[in-house]
Amino acid sequence: MALLIRSHANPVAQTLRPMLSALLAADAAVDIEFWDGSALRADSPAGAIRVHSPRALQHIIWSPRELGLARAYVSGDVDFDGDIIDLMAELRTSSPQRASLMRTFPEMLRAVNALGLAGRRPPLPQIEFRPHVLRNHTPFLDAQAISHHYDVSNDFYAMVLGESLVYSCAYFPDHGTDLTTAQLAKCELICTKLGLQPGMRVLDVGCGWGTMVMHAASAHGVDVVGITISREQAALARQRVAAAGLGRRVEIRLQDYRDLRGETFDAISSIGMSEHVGSANLETYFRILRAALRPQGRLLNHAISSIGGSRLRTNTFMYRYVFPDGELIDVARTQAAMQAAGFEVRDVQSLREHYALTLRHWVRNLEQNWEAAVAEVGEQRARVWRLYMAGSSVGFSDGGLNLHQVLGVVPGSDGHSGMPLARPV
Repeated sequence: MALLIRSHANPVAQTLRPMLSALLAADAAVDIEFWDGSALRADSPAGAIRVHSPRALQHIIWSPRELGLARAYVSGDVDFDGDIIDLMAELRTSSPQRASLMRTFPEMLRAVNALGLAGRRPPLPQIEFRPHVLRNHTPFLDAQAISHHYDVSNDFYAMVLGESLVYSCAYFPDHGTDLTTAQLAKCELICTKLGLQPGMRVLDVGCGWGTMVMHAASAHGVDVVGITISREQAALARQRVAAAGLGRRVEIRLQDYRDLRGETFDAISSIGMSEHVGSANLETYFRILRAALRPQGRLLNHAISSIGGSRLRTNTFMYRYVFPDGELIDVARTQAAMQAAGFEVRDVQSLREHYALTLRHWVRNLEQNWEAAVAEVGEQRARVWRLYMAGSSVGFSDGGLNLHQVLGVVPGSDGHSGMPLARPV
């Protein structure tokens, strides 16, 4: 990086260069501009970080890892210019690994001291989620976490998700497919794997705003129950079902999966739900769903995964601002839990690249509707969504995250699965 110096002495860029050299690779393709007009310039930048205020450095010194930079961005003390996904990818590539990050702390502290900023902790963004002492998945705590993320504003989600109003990975037959078509293609992919036939009774766990249940009912002639613990989702889903004339086939319930008792279904879809269940509760989750399926009934579990699994630490951006209950589970662990519950695993498919592309669409939608989104939920929350979706897209692109659909079946007493001999899709 080249240093651009203003005419006055001791520009901020000069003071911070040792610290930034410790934090970023020498060839990092990122411009960094500071509040006094000085800057560090890259040869071919992927984008620019604009530091508007000394408070940004205070956030970083108090939380030297990702959370500090995220707080600075959410607070408006830092901006990312250019394609934010490309910029996030460059920062991930050029930043040190977590194990070596703390070695840069002395440089950070010297820089902050030189600017007279040490010892002052800036106010935290108002929308930050405060960690619970207990992190177990009780119905009460799960409801709080779900409300924090989903009961934001249905209008805001419509701006981000687009016409389909689906908040999970889409399925793109090709790169030219638009988002709405790709989301309906995902719903159809799941219906095909479940082998839906007219007259079947289907359960969708974590039904969101109802797109999957509406598609299954209208395209396959099935009766569907959708359950969610988000009040705002349930209210809008019921409105959409009524407007589509599907009230006789679709029922939307405000219901926890743990309250499913004494009902039988022919097929179950669980889309973006098991991430909220937690690894410790996974076998229980699948046992409850297994008990609700008739013999030869199928379950399709569609969920984000990571190698070895990971539970969000409380000092991370994703925990504090996005998914307080989030836990990514290794796909092998998911399969083992399904088998322990009595399912026979019949198919596993990765849609990793599809989620990276889905997130690009969502980021673009948010940016195109930025002023309306800020008016609806406030600038801090809009910034949270832009940052988390961009970072997640990078995670799916580089393989740190994955999305797997796992299909399980309940074999009959005679061992027959009812599955076709050939994979249908």
